Amino acid sequence: MFFAMMTHKLLYIFLVFTAAMQGAFLQAQTKKAFWVVSTEQAQWIKTNVRTAFFDINDATADVEILLNRKQQTILGWGGCFNELGWDALNVLPRERRDSVLNLFFGAKEGLKYNLCRMPIGASDYARNWYSLNESPGDFTMQQFSLKRDEEALLPYIKAAKAINPTLQVWGSAWSPPSWMKTNGHYACFADKVNDLQPDKNVPKGQNQLIQTPEYLKAYALYLEKYVKAYTQKGVPISAIHVQNEPFACQNFPSCVWQASAMANFVSNYLGPKFKQSGLNTGIWYGTINNGDIKVFDTVLQNKAANKYISGVGVQWDGKNAVATLHQKYPSLKLMQTETECGNGTFDWKAANYTFGLMKHYFNNGVSAYIYWNMVLNETGKSQWGWKQNAQVVVNSKTKAVLFTPEYYLFKHFSHYIPAGSVKLATNGAFTDILAFETPSHQKVLVMANTSPLSKQVVIKINKQKLQVNLQANSFNTIIL
Repeated sequence: MFFAMMTHKLLYIFLVFTAAMQGAFLQAQTKKAFWVVSTEQAQWIKTNVRTAFFDINDATADVEILLNRKQQTILGWGGCFNELGWDALNVLPRERRDSVLNLFFGAKEGLKYNLCRMPIGASDYARNWYSLNESPGDFTMQQFSLKRDEEALLPYIKAAKAINPTLQVWGSAWSPPSWMKTNGHYACFADKVNDLQPDKNVPKGQNQLIQTPEYLKAYALYLEKYVKAYTQKGVPISAIHVQNEPFACQNFPSCVWQASAMANFVSNYLGPKFKQSGLNTGIWYGTINNGDIKVFDTVLQNKAANKYISGVGVQWDGKNAVATLHQKYPSLKLMQTETECGNGTFDWKAANYTFGLMKHYFNNGVSAYIYWNMVLNETGKSQWGWKQNAQVVVNSKTKAVLFTPEYYLFKHFSHYIPAGSVKLATNGAFTDILAFETPSHQKVLVMANTSPLSKQVVIKINKQKLQVNLQANSFNTIIL
């Protein structure tokens, strides 16, 4: 009996000591939590823990989760379908290919993507240039065709939708048909990677799409036909973003527009065309790569255009305007439409940078976050020479599949934060944290420690506090 009593006493002392080492003082309450950690050396390590919460006797905390300050509702997560991604996947046996896709779109594992982007015609990660109608002067779109898309984009999207039938797809054009443009070419400036002649470079400040009613009407018809054709193929298009990066003159498929021209196109051509056709496809003012708030005001304060606008999509330099945009138009839906793609390093540094972007965008009202190329081969290289990152890399020679740090970073968010979740405000000196409440009322905390040293963080939730130890160079998801 004495031995049993001593054993129980020692066990009690050990439990109290363990709690103290985790930041406990007295009056600790243990609650079940689920914690996932990823470091550069080991990704996605799961643990069920009994987490100690402590009554707060003072205001000391590194960060407070403000449960009563609910912010934007999350629309979803996704990436972009591109031809080179499908080509990379198809070096794998079909069973292995579908297994990789399941880790993007499956309901139980992986990223659980629900909202993805696609190009209308060629992006810079197409096999080469094409549009859905390269027949000059075909203003009635008699030669419009999805023949090229049936080779790669449609099979890629349908393979994803076979896994997640509720997947929403939205589209944006990198370039209209080349014959609709002032220089008659898919690119904006001459370079060794294209066949544009230098005398056909587009001057700064010019609209590259021909701005006469005949061409604008034809382009609205082109986009209407795209929506209808994809719907007939079993892929409804949830939204159109007017132009990919309209303020970037590129050596690959691109088209520069002025904001006033986009306002005119939406208000007098695209909006009325979609309304006349009874399309419920949203029209977003995106994907805007400009940090000047005037670029947004020009469209959003134009009543004729704004009545057709469902939301605003921002990427790249658009991040410099998103804070002002959200403050000025607090009820406006905002989407981050293309996370910055890096330079094909596929490394932890790229993931750390992307976490910083995600934190910036979500703290400034964004409701959806879209990655760029989900899958690429080992080169990461486009047909126009830019080497970029991806979430999954398929080696075209060995057929090895690598899930990169950015894959796991996104999983720390999208796996546990479904559409319909609400972002919660936070306050305190520790800022590498984003907090959400799911539709089932779970609290999900996503934290990063970008330091080479471990870090203890005290989190205040209501009238209790929780102390956690974040491993060096780690991403963490804690579900309460």
